[in-house]
Amino acid sequence: MDINFEYYKTFYYVAKYKNLTRAAAAMGSNQPNVTRVMKLLEDGLKCKLLVREARGITLTEEGERLYAHVEIAFLQLQKAQEEIRTQILEGTGTVEIGATESALHLFLLNALREYREICPKVRIKIHNHTTPDILKSLVYGKLDFAVITTPFELSGQLTYKKLISFQEILVCGSQYRELGYGRRKLEELKEYPWVGIGTGTATTELYKEFFYRQNVNIEPDTEVATSDLLVPMIRANMGIGFVPEKMAQPWLETRQLVRILLECEPPEREVRLVYDSGRGRSAASEGLQKYLGNLPAFEPFSNAD
Repeated sequence: MDINFEYYKTFYYVAKYKNLTRAAAAMGSNQPNVTRVMKLLEDGLKCKLLVREARGITLTEEGERLYAHVEIAFLQLQKAQEEIRTQILEGTGTVEIGATESALHLFLLNALREYREICPKVRIKIHNHTTPDILKSLVYGKLDFAVITTPFELSGQLTYKKLISFQEILVCGSQYRELGYGRRKLEELKEYPWVGIGTGTATTELYKEFFYRQNVNIEPDTEVATSDLLVPMIRANMGIGFVPEKMAQPWLETRQLVRILLECEPPEREVRLVYDSGRGRSAASEGLQKYLGNLPAFEPFSNAD
């Protein structure tokens, strides 16, 4: 079957809205024409893509598979069209960035605040997900680039540039202040309550490996979804836990947090800029990427309350 982009455009809107009338309205067409085009597409592909039900349209397994590809292609075309319309206006465009919580607070927020003063017309969209989800979106072309923390593994044409290094330290609240005296072995701390990031993150896997190498089994008693919640929970004496040193520094100075020195510190980590070296970039994306790559380390974004 020869590719007819109008057929796939029609399919995209039908699959998106799950309604023939809404799809027709979105395209400035009419329902009979949408129905006709979908019939032609199904005949050409020799499979059924849609099922009409009382509550609307549902996709068959083949339809779901096709939509996964068509959605990516259509969004890329929309983005290219937008860039072409705005490329004559210097300093405009949209940049979509994937970022983890730690990367946001340790580097990206302050960097973007400075960049906004230089290029106020550039639109920036931040997608805050786990590292695996961000990398998947980057591979699928849904993001221009990502700013994430190690560890992670790259595949295909993805590559990275180091932005900053950072160290995580073990801290506690005032209730466990006695732990701040002398150096401690992890073994003697396993009976204390711990606060950590929930499962499914790169940070979780990093500390599982770290504890394994130290021959100690430690599971968090309290789990939080994002790293910016660690410091408030530890300050509230919910337990002890690892946090980036720069994020802990303001609370260490006011003695609301106490550092627990260890005989074996966790490995140094990095914030990295990750991008697809095989994909073309808009002027706005390339400009922001170069700006971030040439910045010195920033002070952390403050979460003081």
